[in-house]
Amino acid sequence: MALFEYFPNYVWNLSVSIAMESGGKIGEIVDMCKPLLEAVENGEDAGTAQFLERWMAMADKLIGLAEEDEARGRNYSAGTKLQRAALYLLTAERMQGHGHPGRKETWEKLQNAFRTGIRLAGRNCERVEIELEDGLMPALYVRAPGEGPKPTVVYCNGLDSCKELLLYSGLPDALARRGVSTLCVDQPGTGETLRIHGLPATHASERWASKAVDWLETRDDVDASRIGMTGISLGGHYAPRAVAYEPRFACGAVWGANHNWAEVQQKRLKREGENPVPHYWSHVMWVFGASDMEDFHAKSAGMHLNGVMEHIKVPFLVTHGEKDRQISLEYAHQSYDQLVNSPRRELKIFTEREGGVEHVGADNMSFGCDYIADWFAETLGGHTG
Repeated sequence: MALFEYFPNYVWNLSVSIAMESGGKIGEIVDMCKPLLEAVENGEDAGTAQFLERWMAMADKLIGLAEEDEARGRNYSAGTKLQRAALYLLTAERMQGHGHPGRKETWEKLQNAFRTGIRLAGRNCERVEIELEDGLMPALYVRAPGEGPKPTVVYCNGLDSCKELLLYSGLPDALARRGVSTLCVDQPGTGETLRIHGLPATHASERWASKAVDWLETRDDVDASRIGMTGISLGGHYAPRAVAYEPRFACGAVWGANHNWAEVQQKRLKREGENPVPHYWSHVMWVFGASDMEDFHAKSAGMHLNGVMEHIKVPFLVTHGEKDRQISLEYAHQSYDQLVNSPRRELKIFTEREGGVEHVGADNMSFGCDYIADWFAETLGGHTG
């Protein structure tokens, strides 16, 4: 297994591979990428403006085709095209540096395409807003079918993802099929919560995760005694931390361990390991609301789980790709080894035998998606077939 390595650098290939795993079409992706081969030769940060231009052009074509479908009453077809357009706009937007010309307009366009696409396709997904102490946290709620209260999983972003990308990962649909609902959140430092409401990231994820539990407890379609939490990529810090300090969580899991992200930053200063996005240091300073590098390192110093995992007293699953080029496999072992008070801990390493060996399974997300969904179904009282 490997990433779809169309370009000569990891960062661009990661974005393209995630888009493919999230529902992009290979023919469209090749058409968008082929004109960019010369631009990428100048480095991972250079050429991102051309990337935006090419991917936005494809999205605009799909939006136009969707309008033609809708005019003929073919709403399902229109909705499918709009969701794919939103994915391409999302991919292009996350490749841009903070404050890059056109980034704000791209975000607004992708939100419009996504929401219209969800409506026209009749997809099981509702946008909601959760009140935090200092603002709002938009989220997407995917319901498990059937009557009565259901177990539910809070699903949070990594460093550079958003709730729409969480939906595209396939995990919410996989959980719903197994009788488990999902709340995909744009926690502080990500998605709308960062871009629209200006709320930066905090290492103390229990602050906003507890608000998500508060919201779920108000719903009659949620069994409040069966709420779990998971996170992808940097969510491998946020989810364990929240489960450790929010006792209402019944279990937790991570899609990619991120045991000591503060230490990873020191390694990245030495150019050890790969970055997830272009313009990396500008991006992380924006996410954490930092004024400069010194301020960023001060604000992210708490981004580790040493002394935290021991507080988890519920079942917990740690997953990781064997050949993760961003976050070393050793961090998965550290998280698992420190789960000394969990009544049922599990470590799943994805190997070449099945795939999903890259960071959060960017080479093949199906294995992580199914494994985590099965684990939550078995742990929270859903079903696996």
